[in-house]
Amino acid sequence: MKKTKTNAFIIGVAGGSGAGKTTVVNLICNHFGQQNILRIEHDSYYRDLKHMPFADRLKQNFDHPASLETELLIRHLKALLKGYPAQIPQYNFAEHIRKNTHLEVQPTPVIIIDGILIFSELELRELMDVKIFVDTDDDVRLLRRIQRDISERKRDLDSILLQYETYVRPMHLKFVEPSKRYSDVIIPHGGKNEVAQDMLISMIQRQLDLC
Repeated sequence: MKKTKTNAFIIGVAGGSGAGKTTVVNLICNHFGQQNILRIEHDSYYRDLKHMPFADRLKQNFDHPASLETELLIRHLKALLKGYPAQIPQYNFAEHIRKNTHLEVQPTPVIIIDGILIFSELELRELMDVKIFVDTDDDVRLLRRIQRDISERKRDLDSILLQYETYVRPMHLKFVEPSKRYSDVIIPHGGKNEVAQDMLISMIQRQLDLC
């Protein structure tokens, strides 16, 4: 296994489902380029449910921390910090199973982790140099989630709303919203806050200048 010297700066981007995390992360990645920044999505680490019938998979609570193999993400981050590559799992959201392929990633100066639950895990939080919480009104987040799940995950409206009322909203109130207190930076109004975006870009540029 090839090792590369690294002093990676780890940024965590959290917030509720549909808050605008992807907009913020894409802005950063597009500005600095893939050669400098590695993005890792917590969603890639959903546990493999191949052992369950499909009907039972649909009943799982995917908004609870236990639904994610965070311990594997932590191992991968520690490997990257030591200069080693990592094999990121790939997830099939329509079937709720892991794909048979992995994505090999190399260490970069900046690593961004994004996900709704990343601040609820102490060991994962402790690996982050900066923690950013993207904050957006509930109704806006719900509309974005509906659009995403229909277009990207091939789900129907009834199932989306049922999941939202049964799992998403209760888990947001129990885990996501309380984790905001661990953040170093809160970005209100989601990915549309240009002032906060400029501050993030400046902060990351200073870190890259030190690498």
